[in-house]
Amino acid sequence: MKRLLLLIAIFSFATLSAQYKYEFKVVKENPSTRVKNQAATGTCWSFATISFLESEAIRKGTADTTLDLSEMYIVRYIYGDRLRDNYYRYGKGNKGPGSVGHSVFKAMEAVGLVTEEAYHGINYDSKTHNHKALQAELNEISDRAVAEKSGYPHAEIEATLDKYLGPLPTSSFTYNNASYQNLDFKKALDLNATEYVEITSFTHHPFYQKVTLEIPDNYDHELYYNVPLDDLIEIMDNAINKGYTIAWDSDMSEIYFAHNNHIALFTPGENLIAVKDENFPKRYVEAPIDQEIRQKMYENYSTVDDHLMHIVGIASDQEGVKYYKVKNSWGPNNGDGYLYVSEAYVKAKTISIAVHINSIPRQIRQKMGLSRIIELKD
Repeated sequence: MKRLLLLIAIFSFATLSAQYKYEFKVVKENPSTRVKNQAATGTCWSFATISFLESEAIRKGTADTTLDLSEMYIVRYIYGDRLRDNYYRYGKGNKGPGSVGHSVFKAMEAVGLVTEEAYHGINYDSKTHNHKALQAELNEISDRAVAEKSGYPHAEIEATLDKYLGPLPTSSFTYNNASYQNLDFKKALDLNATEYVEITSFTHHPFYQKVTLEIPDNYDHELYYNVPLDDLIEIMDNAINKGYTIAWDSDMSEIYFAHNNHIALFTPGENLIAVKDENFPKRYVEAPIDQEIRQKMYENYSTVDDHLMHIVGIASDQEGVKYYKVKNSWGPNNGDGYLYVSEAYVKAKTISIAVHINSIPRQIRQKMGLSRIIELKD
């Protein structure tokens, strides 16, 4: 019996000692606001890009880390815009809640920005966002209008958005003891859509040109700059190192995207999600990524557009491997709401990024033709 207990103890110690804990050191991090929770909604695109814009206002000196912009104010505008597009496409558009970063820029230019305090976007009995009933009702209204060929149901859509998200603010609101209207507030924060570009990297389109990114959430067929993968990484690193942040559109529906463990690694077949804490059974070896591998995953649908987040920094683990520090929008419930995403994962699973034009290295900007579009101040 004693021998058996000794063997069990030795086995348990060996198992415990074989576990591996990734440790991260932040190399460069730029200011961001508090982590928020999109909860039961498909509005990561608004949360990620609004967080990016909050960091932009901080960088420009027009706000500090207490800035809290309303995501649902933007979501409300895009719901109407997307459903209108769906109607005029004979019901074959994108009715779902998903979208992409430029939708926020579009809405910001059209209706400005307001604070979270001015527009919470919850007009139902819930402490957190939940759009299940809202989406179902909007779908029903949209489908009926298409079937009846009765014209875009603007009034009914707006009434439904009022019902669930709340009526739009009609009076001014206060921020830092000053009074603003929506468009005035955008101007006061010095946020302008023309300063931001979206960039992707796929070989079925020519590089250094503006191309269509064929993802369902790009319902308005906005064009993206297409650059080689190495340039994409150089743009991202240059942005972070020069004090900018990045709105990141990626694929997180992978067993090796382990938000609960604060890490994402490109290790196909290795189930990181099943691990219940930060101690892994081993150190994982990541698969190498190049442009060809990345393209193949996009074309066989193993890389899909399903989540936007906000990259705020660069880090390394104890073995010197590079990671990006990423702010998510699933709340701070598990730790602080951030995770570390390896460079290999970023290379493999990035759909696109949104950055400030001036964060792009000059030589790459010139190849993209951006120096002819906007006057730059480096």
